[in-house]
Amino acid sequence: MDQRVAILLHVLAVVIWVGGMFFAYMALRPAAVQTLEPPQRLPLWAATFQRFFPWVWLSIATLLGSGFYLIAVYGGFAAVGLYILSMLAIGILMMLIFGHVYFACFSRLKRGVAAKDWKAAGAALGQIRMLIGINLSLGLINIFVAILGKTLL
Repeated sequence: MDQRVAILLHVLAVVIWVGGMFFAYMALRPAAVQTLEPPQRLPLWAATFQRFFPWVWLSIATLLGSGFYLIAVYGGFAAVGLYILSMLAIGILMMLIFGHVYFACFSRLKRGVAAKDWKAAGAALGQIRMLIGINLSLGLINIFVAILGKTLL
């Protein structure tokens, strides 16, 4: 694979994942809270995540593949700068958080919606919202590190 293709795939994966979180957190969430009651809002979130999360999994696979490829191209772990290692560490933390969102919180949200248990579904969505807020912050930090890290770290 050409280095430029790897960088392109890496950036596209970041845009899809971080951009999706930004849209969900900053646009969809406030609009849904303002206009929909829990029996409408919670199924909307479950359906939205059902469509978005496969893209996150694809983004994660792309980020890992392209990231490790680029580390190898740049000479391996010993040769890359601290900012690259920082991006990797932040990215892995984000992936672990997403794994918890997907396997624990999202499962509870889907079960709550299926049972029309709006309290349980709402609690699960609250956890997802908090963790997506953390991941969005980490994703934005990682973008800053990618752009400014070589000069700062």
